[in-house]
Amino acid sequence: MHKANFWTQAVIENAVDCHLCHQFCTIREGRKGICGVRKNLDGQLYSLNYGKLIAAHIDPIEKKPLFHFLPGSYSYSIAAPGCNFRCSWCQNWEISQASTRNNPESLAYTAPEKVVEAAREGGCQSISYTYTEPTIFYEYARDVSRLAREVGLKNVWVSNGYMSDAMLDECLPMLDAINVDLKAFDETIHRKFTGAHLQPILDNCRKLKKVGVWLEVTTLLIPGINDDEAQIKGLADFIANDLGKDTPWHVSRYYPQPQFREIQATDPGKVAQALKIGKDAGLQYVYGGNLGTREDSYCPVCGELMIVRSSSYILENKLDHGNCPECGSRIAGIWE
Repeated sequence: MHKANFWTQAVIENAVDCHLCHQFCTIREGRKGICGVRKNLDGQLYSLNYGKLIAAHIDPIEKKPLFHFLPGSYSYSIAAPGCNFRCSWCQNWEISQASTRNNPESLAYTAPEKVVEAAREGGCQSISYTYTEPTIFYEYARDVSRLAREVGLKNVWVSNGYMSDAMLDECLPMLDAINVDLKAFDETIHRKFTGAHLQPILDNCRKLKKVGVWLEVTTLLIPGINDDEAQIKGLADFIANDLGKDTPWHVSRYYPQPQFREIQATDPGKVAQALKIGKDAGLQYVYGGNLGTREDSYCPVCGELMIVRSSSYILENKLDHGNCPECGSRIAGIWE
């Protein structure tokens, strides 16, 4: 166990108030927060998953997905069990929900130094905190991030964006890029299917963009839940008007999960419709995911094909140090 950060004593005797994310759990003695991995022991809050990695892989950065951040590079990707959301359609449900099956106490400990060492030995240019929600293993992510920065590695989060203001403020100086999963654009639907509010995520996206962290947004399109035109248009307009028209938006196709099989796979036509809505809103870079097709990048000024992708791999990169090879326009992103 590791002493947790971002908590205070609660009004209730021996209880604590956790300030790590916007769930703001009040945790009584012997209980855990919604994430399942922060526990009150004798009036002190502990992280149960510090260094308890449930996944560690080398991935192409495009798999995050990040299409405008060090394209063609590899990222050492790690996760610890637990999540502060309860998404009905979770694609990583087997590792994201702390349970008897993936109890952190049964996992071996990996020191932060070992993660950085493995990333360098694997020829990676970054470390990604991904697969599960990095907020809930923040203390570990923070310690790894500091070591990564010392040796020139970038830090990448794949997140639901539900960090508290205090935690995000501390994290920002160590963060280079993030993909935020905007799961719906209706508060009632978002609350019902994730157990979390929408507004804090939108606010955090604005803050991330404002301070210069490279931001890309993903939406998993779920039939009958978040695929109506009003929500899709709301998402597209939010990204275009609040985050900037140069913010990449990934719209991914849903495939049925064991706990959510009553929902069928997304019609590819719905993804195409969402991409068109995004383009009509002025978004310069929209991508369809989980379709088994190419996801190429085109210059928003002259229309030149710049990057050719197949699945999560770069087939051809024509950019000239981040500029369009045809008209010379600067393309938004971090390219080198």
